[in-house]
Amino acid sequence: MRMYDLIMKKRNGGQLTKEELTFMVEEYTLGNIPDYQMSAMLMAIYFEGMSDEETAILTDCMAHSGDMVDLSAIEGIKVDKHSTGGVGDKTTLIITPIVAACGVKVAKMSGRGLGHTGGTVDKLESIKGFKTSIPEEEFFRIVNKVGVSVIGQTGNLTPADKKLYALRDVTATVESIPLIAASIMSKKLAAGSDCILLDVKTGSGAFMKTVEDSIALAKKMVAIGEHNNRRTVAMITDMDSPLGNYIGNALEVKEAVMTLRGEGPADLTEVCIELAANMLYLAKNGTLEECKQQAEEAIQSGKALNKLIELVEAQGGDISVIENPDNFEQATIAHEVVAKEDGFVNHINTEQVGIASMILGAGRETKESIIDYSAGIDMKKKYGDKVVKGDVLGILYTNKGESVKNAELVFEKAYTIAEEKPECKPHIYARIELDKIERY
Repeated sequence: MRMYDLIMKKRNGGQLTKEELTFMVEEYTLGNIPDYQMSAMLMAIYFEGMSDEETAILTDCMAHSGDMVDLSAIEGIKVDKHSTGGVGDKTTLIITPIVAACGVKVAKMSGRGLGHTGGTVDKLESIKGFKTSIPEEEFFRIVNKVGVSVIGQTGNLTPADKKLYALRDVTATVESIPLIAASIMSKKLAAGSDCILLDVKTGSGAFMKTVEDSIALAKKMVAIGEHNNRRTVAMITDMDSPLGNYIGNALEVKEAVMTLRGEGPADLTEVCIELAANMLYLAKNGTLEECKQQAEEAIQSGKALNKLIELVEAQGGDISVIENPDNFEQATIAHEVVAKEDGFVNHINTEQVGIASMILGAGRETKESIIDYSAGIDMKKKYGDKVVKGDVLGILYTNKGESVKNAELVFEKAYTIAEEKPECKPHIYARIELDKIERY
């Protein structure tokens, strides 16, 4: 079998077989196929696309290119959640304790943030002592005892994806739905859970900017999951505005605690209840409506917050900051950004808000950047809010005084103020199962 022939076949619109895709992934991972040939294949896929079957096989091959996590030591059905990333997206900190409080196991591997998007591991590590790197046996023990554990990605997971992603990044082939879907789902398959909920973000702060593109990606990923015998559902949620009011690691933990107390902002609470309900539904805890009631009851009863405390304690974290988030170390600078005109918030460029937070120290510009856990933004005005000149749009928190001016300029430019109040937008746009799309 020759890579040259496979490139030509895909270039001409052909469908690659399981044997051909297996050969391609295995040989490229081993270094036997050069980057220039794989670059040609990626470009052919970019223009010609891939069928659902091809994408599912490619994903399975990528998943099996490295370690496959065996979660059989954990009792019961295991459910995982993946978000395509955004600004203020602290949903994992909220929904995993809710799901665990309802009796469903969550063995979650999460990543770090880079650029304008935040990472769950960074948020958890803002809790003093919290260990996101623990032995596999300890990970399993915590999930069995507490119901949930969240750790950083470990071992040699999906080396094929790492090589392919790096190549896509420099060959203008990132924006290919089959390749995006295969990249995300290969890691989810390798992580070993029985069920997968996908939170596909859409809007100015998301990778997919339109609802239709987000639905196309979600359909592809759901098809991959189901093809590989994982119950899979996708939700299309809004990232045209930051989720919640706080952006930054310790600030987002604080807001997660507020939400688990029943005191969180409406947009974050709504999205988290729906995501948690769908995770419970995938684990066969009842109908969607029954699962939604279970999620709401877990918050109202305090069980979900107690589960977060158990999780933090089990992984060595300081539970005093969960019991009282004011115990988090505070930034030395709190700078107010005020509105310069009257009107209504007509649009927020969410990516720019994330960049402003990164400038303050809350995110990484490069993988080597050091995060300031106390840095971030408290957004005082969101989409649709009335604004009077002089009102505080947001408070910038940092320990780097030299960053404030630049961050303020970026944050101000993220806001569009108009004379008329804009129409309301949904926080959730659609729900996708195999061969079924429900628009909200």
